[in-house]
Amino acid sequence: MEKRTLGRTGHQSTVVTFGTAGLSRVTQESADQAVQLILSHGVNHIDIAPTYGQAMERMSPWMPKIRNQLFLGAKTRQRSKELAWDDIHNSMRRLGVESFDLFQLHAVISMEDLDQVTAPGGALEALVEMREQGLTKWIGITGHGPDVPKVHLEALRRFDFDTIMFPVSAAIFRNPDYREEAEKLLESANAKNVGIQTIKMIARGGWGDRARECTTWYDPHREQEDIDRALWWVLSQPMHTAPSAGDVTLVPKVLDAAERFTPMSQAEQEEAIELQRPPLPEPGLGILAAT
Repeated sequence: MEKRTLGRTGHQSTVVTFGTAGLSRVTQESADQAVQLILSHGVNHIDIAPTYGQAMERMSPWMPKIRNQLFLGAKTRQRSKELAWDDIHNSMRRLGVESFDLFQLHAVISMEDLDQVTAPGGALEALVEMREQGLTKWIGITGHGPDVPKVHLEALRRFDFDTIMFPVSAAIFRNPDYREEAEKLLESANAKNVGIQTIKMIARGGWGDRARECTTWYDPHREQEDIDRALWWVLSQPMHTAPSAGDVTLVPKVLDAAERFTPMSQAEQEEAIELQRPPLPEPGLGILAAT
């Protein structure tokens, strides 16, 4: 699988990161199978958070064996310094690790969120102290939603974050306003040598009132051909790595697609966007329904 330098971190991340949100409600046996699978494909970067159900408990037995082989990124959704520190210590205990490679402010999706985490006594202060104490090497910010590109552009003005994480998919880019702001964020992050992690790689729309067929909160592509097109489109953007979809049953198809990736031409990228036909919108990602 192709590797790309994750901005100033210097880490050669595989273009697909293991997104452990898919482990939130699975058995240890299923989690073990998923970990063995990603390792067999050479994936060397893990994304995890304390809000991902039992993901930390499922990954904990693996940490003594694989911690030194993997770039470990974690997060906190807390907004104050004090509560963020509680989250950090709990994450270390649950996961069974002494430090992280990357620690991120999680789900910063509005200017109000950004104001809270960057204010005096805000969660960002805890992450800065983590870095000073050697508990993390790098500091990042994550979020999803129709306003997040604008929010993260402002975040990069306020603080020199090492990485960002936000949604980029062909279906989302059908929304011209989101696309315009996302392209500005990608350009700014690359100019500052910020590591770029893009989420929701195979998102195609929303569930609406339909029964969910997957554990992802959005409606994902599920056929190999559609996953190929969606992932190859994402990997053709100026980004570095994409956390896998939050459903372990989709991970094998994602890994298969990643290992067959070749960059799309600009014309092929535009065609991939045009071929997206979201059955239902997903306001949480700014995805518009097909007309």
